[in-house]
Amino acid sequence: MLSAGIVGLPNVGKSTLFNALTRTHKAPAENYPFCTIDPNVGVVTVPDQRLARLAEISHSQKIVPTAIEFVDIAGLVKGASTGEGLGNQFLSHIREVDAIVQVVRCFESSDVHHVSATIDPICDIEVINTELVLADIASLQKRRDRLQKEVRAGDKAAKIESGIIEKLFPHLDAGKPAITTKLTPEEKVVAREFFLLTSKPTIFACNVAESDLAIIGAGVERGHNESLQSIEAGVTDPGYDAAKHVEAVRDYARHHFGTEAVVISAQIESELVDLGENEAMEYLRGLGIEGSGVNALIHAVYHLLGLRTFLTTGEKESRAWTIHAGDKALTAAGVIHSDFERGFIAAETIQTAT
Repeated sequence: MLSAGIVGLPNVGKSTLFNALTRTHKAPAENYPFCTIDPNVGVVTVPDQRLARLAEISHSQKIVPTAIEFVDIAGLVKGASTGEGLGNQFLSHIREVDAIVQVVRCFESSDVHHVSATIDPICDIEVINTELVLADIASLQKRRDRLQKEVRAGDKAAKIESGIIEKLFPHLDAGKPAITTKLTPEEKVVAREFFLLTSKPTIFACNVAESDLAIIGAGVERGHNESLQSIEAGVTDPGYDAAKHVEAVRDYARHHFGTEAVVISAQIESELVDLGENEAMEYLRGLGIEGSGVNALIHAVYHLLGLRTFLTTGEKESRAWTIHAGDKALTAAGVIHSDFERGFIAAETIQTAT
């Protein structure tokens, strides 16, 4: 099962978000840095309304959704790449996950201390990215030093690795994540063995206050500048600063990572943990919110990991199966059972609304 690590500065809402995602109170969420030391791990089902409808049609005895793993990683601080704030330990936890959810604080609160004493999401992102880049540079330098002897001896594999490292170094030196380096498909396969932190696909979660969520809207972007323009006339509106912060993060995510940002209120979502699905939706609608930001985040991370779903249904069960983007029907058949793959002839499929 692929996993996504929840990363960010201390006190940005990582553990609160983890609890909301896993619908538990497993992770301590306190108002002080490093309340999480060892990573918390939770398996999260991927919401899919189509499954319930299929089960209804087929009179299925049970529903089996697909799932991904989320890991709540302790907050990083400036200097983490050199061991500050147990940085080396926390960076090793990031190295073990397949993707990164970087939680960015976009809310003001006198009750929740910010490590830099000011709300500046872009500055926060750059602190995290700088530490990850510096850790990657140190890792690549060690690898480069080890390869020198083999390169001089004419080892072909070492020469290929060395060439890729030389492509990555100037990119990282410029403060850019390794994932945006232009490499050939063959070079990308080799580079995976470097286990670089900034080579992991990344998505941003803008954590906003409850009072701002109805204005900005939960989930993935509703349209460029829409939330900001909707309150532009009233600059004194309490949601204005949050909307500016969210728009800045979305722009940064697009331009520097080629990715997206999801808006969530970790505090609201954590309050839904003990409610049933219908109660939770009624609660959100009462706040003027149409959908769950957590559900939007789960779907966004699922796609970020390159995962896709196909469904099967019958009286015994309706089940969601996970495949990778680009997989063919033959591979999908093998996910159900290896015998199906070996004896595969054809598959009849039905396209559903996503």
